Amino acid sequence: MSKPSTPVPHNLNTLLLRRQLAELTKRPVEGFSAGLVEDNNLYEWEIMIIGPPDTLYEGGFFKARLSFPEDYPIQPPKMRFLTQMWHPNIYPDGNVCISILHPPGEDQYGYEDSGERWLPVHTVESILLSVISLLSSDKPNLDSPANVDAAKEVRTDFESYRKKVRRLVRRSAEEAYD
Repeated sequence: MSKPSTPVPHNLNTLLLRRQLAELTKRPVEGFSAGLVEDNNLYEWEIMIIGPPDTLYEGGFFKARLSFPEDYPIQPPKMRFLTQMWHPNIYPDGNVCISILHPPGEDQYGYEDSGERWLPVHTVESILLSVISLLSSDKPNLDSPANVDAAKEVRTDFESYRKKVRRLVRRSAEEAYD
């Protein structure tokens, strides 16, 4: 075997990511699946989240991408839905806005305690369970919305919000079978 050309921390990152992927493959968690976008790149994962039962998102199949930084697990990955989403805590471009994906340390805006933000003990599983919890919540966080229009609609016309989400869920299910 040839000598690795990358620094040791990089090898530890890939080892950690490889171990998390193997664990999810060996013991799948209900509600999502995860795999690599390309076999030779542990830093880009494709995710499929199944809409949680008894929620507006039930029946949906939502594709997403997890992108890990070189200094993972010190810094959090970024998660972006590729499937169109309508949720106050998901930016219009699909980027997910949840506390555990925010860099460690103090929140400059004062919305989050440092303990709610990224910690190196978080795993792909804990991230995805947090996202499923986000989709399952009856009350999205409207204090600092990523999608202002979706948040406004939740506040002022929940029925319209519900219909829009259900349309996206149907579309996601149709696309999953195409």
